[in-house]
Amino acid sequence: MKISVYYTPESTPENEIPDCAVVIDVLRATTTIVTALNNGAKSVKAYSDLDLLTKESNLLPPESRLRLGERGGKKVDFCDLGNSPLDCTVETVSGKQLFISTTNGTRSLQRVQEAKTVIAGAMINYQAVVDYLQEKQPETLWLLGSGWEGGYSLEDTVCAGAIASLLVDTGKPDMIGNDEVIASIALYQQWQDKLLDLFKLSSHGQRLLRLALDDDLKYCSQKNITDTLPIQTSLGLVSLSN
Repeated sequence: MKISVYYTPESTPENEIPDCAVVIDVLRATTTIVTALNNGAKSVKAYSDLDLLTKESNLLPPESRLRLGERGGKKVDFCDLGNSPLDCTVETVSGKQLFISTTNGTRSLQRVQEAKTVIAGAMINYQAVVDYLQEKQPETLWLLGSGWEGGYSLEDTVCAGAIASLLVDTGKPDMIGNDEVIASIALYQQWQDKLLDLFKLSSHGQRLLRLALDDDLKYCSQKNITDTLPIQTSLGLVSLSN
């Protein structure tokens, strides 16, 4: 397995697709996707374009679907929910098909949607991601952060580091696809016991705190509270792995 970490979809190599990609948007898209599927949602389909989300979600009756939309950390007015995992309760999402568009995470999902395997990873399920990767041993693996509007993010990088720290054998340099792998592991090793503190220092964490979303930060900083593994089953659509 050759592992590379990319901080944003914009930083990935052009005209390349890995065998397997783990998409990471800890604050908050992939955390929300994991939570929704854990709480009984049938599937989650990601869109970068809100108009297309509206068009395709309209093909289903309102009682069987939910629209989740976020821009700048705030809920999109016409959507049912924003991008908070805490809104994805069993009572709200169970049995529903979800359609989601967010500022950052949905762009990452679309960047790698042609990969053979696409997984949604977050702090709350990273051990399940690692277990799957150790079993399947894809030849090339990207740990793809979402960042913020094309820029670096601490929270996605530390999650990539948590995954990479359990996969990479530093005695086997052929496993290491780029320097970002080692940098992400170092960040995780420094902050692994203080993730909430790190998230509060991050630019997006600060943005969410200004929106009074402290509880979202606390939830998203938890380690491995679920073994739910969202995996792409068709382009842009993720559901539970079998």
